[in-house]
Amino acid sequence: MLTINKDSFKKEVLDYQGLVFVDFYADWCGPCKTTGPIIEEIEKEEKNIKFVKVNVDQNPDLVSQHSVFSIPTFIIYKNGRQVNQFVGGLSKEAFIEEIKKTKEQL
Repeated sequence: MLTINKDSFKKEVLDYQGLVFVDFYADWCGPCKTTGPIIEEIEKEEKNIKFVKVNVDQNPDLVSQHSVFSIPTFIIYKNGRQVNQFVGGLSKEAFIEEIKKTKEQL
């Protein structure tokens, strides 16, 4: 999964045409460590979604700009517009359900 920062966020997320799943995480965060491998597994299965992650400790500007109040926070963007946001250590099934729900809304 591609790790991005404030310098690459616009190009990789906001300017991207299509769905982008952004994982806001921290290295010290227990639930983040649990969800990381799950998201990487889903990334292999969901070929029509771009997956990226943002380290919140290294990118405080992005954290405040995108209303990330706790981690892990996951935001799905479509064509640069936020279309879904959810928080917490979810199961693979719950992540897939959120992605499915997002696709159905579009």
